[in-house]
Amino acid sequence: MYGNFQKYLSDELAAIKEAGLYKAERNIASPQSAEITLEDGSKALNFCANNYLGLADNPRLIKAARDIMSERGYGMASVRFICGTQDLHKKLEKAISEYFHTEDTILYASCFDANGGLFEPLLDASDAIISDSLNHASIIDGVRLCKAQRFRYANADMEDLERCLKEAQNCRHRLICTDGVFSMDGNVAPMDKICALAEKYDALVVVDESHSAGVVGPRGRGVAEQYGCYGRIDVHTGTLGKAFGGSVGGFTTGRKEIIEMLRQRSRPYLFSNSLPPMIVAAALETFKILDESDALHDKLLENVEYFRNAMMAAGFDIKPTQSAICAVMLYDAPLSQRFAARIAEEGIFVTGFYYPVVPKGQARIRVQLSAAHEREHLDRAIAAFVKVGKELGVLK
Repeated sequence: MYGNFQKYLSDELAAIKEAGLYKAERNIASPQSAEITLEDGSKALNFCANNYLGLADNPRLIKAARDIMSERGYGMASVRFICGTQDLHKKLEKAISEYFHTEDTILYASCFDANGGLFEPLLDASDAIISDSLNHASIIDGVRLCKAQRFRYANADMEDLERCLKEAQNCRHRLICTDGVFSMDGNVAPMDKICALAEKYDALVVVDESHSAGVVGPRGRGVAEQYGCYGRIDVHTGTLGKAFGGSVGGFTTGRKEIIEMLRQRSRPYLFSNSLPPMIVAAALETFKILDESDALHDKLLENVEYFRNAMMAAGFDIKPTQSAICAVMLYDAPLSQRFAARIAEEGIFVTGFYYPVVPKGQARIRVQLSAAHEREHLDRAIAAFVKVGKELGVLK
């Protein structure tokens, strides 16, 4: 029976490769850091990790995970409501709530699960979800699982958002959902304007902080801090897998009644194993570090400004960014693959992004800066970009 289906899959994979859209994985044989070792023993500077604050190999996080594993074991072997809740989980939920100035928090295995399990327990066919056109795939999938009516507005376009809100006025409840930082372009959602429209048209506001928490805002506390919107955003979703240590785990934090309803009805929460103690302990240590000092965030901002200014001065087409994401636009998908492969030969680890991850004709190299990068790392990367850019005709 598999024969015909195997041929279909083989043909589809061949077509993906021929179109220059095939995604190959590269194996790392070292901790995640500014400089990494690849499986073949070669070294590279990593500019494509979500390791924004450089905490992925932080000794304090490693020690916290090791110590608690000796004390509390390896895994929970249960979902939360059966026997999968330790005091550590409640402490982490409290720490996240304090970080975002919210009332309560619920943990998930990932932010993909947090977004996937958010909408269906809260809304039904009489309600409306109004979603930004560039929202993450996890939000899109979560919306699909919900029976609410769907509206979509152009990326960060407040006139289009207002149009959607007007069209949704006959619905029982309206919910606006947006990424805080859009992961492919690096732009920040205008949360002050979104909240103002939400208040005008009686809507709830949900923001995914995965690429904004730890990055934007005077202290890196996310979009509510950036735009002075504490108390106006009803729900934040986010991840422990980026700025907050780079491991796994997600969360939803916000109004206490919303969180309580998710504990009762959110399927990814009810039917997924609880986060292991070592993950939770390391995450708690992360929030301690961030409470102690803003040094990592300050260094990240310095690195972003330095790199972006140098790349623009060299002549690269760079998307405007207020985050740690710097999109180097190449537009052509095969070119983005050739560029990434060639610059890897120069010891710079980046990835070409192309359809379907970004729209057709919008291929780019997404560079992600980290507090782990030193000035010499940035200079080496810039020099390599310029060299390869001239070789491939991107720069004159």
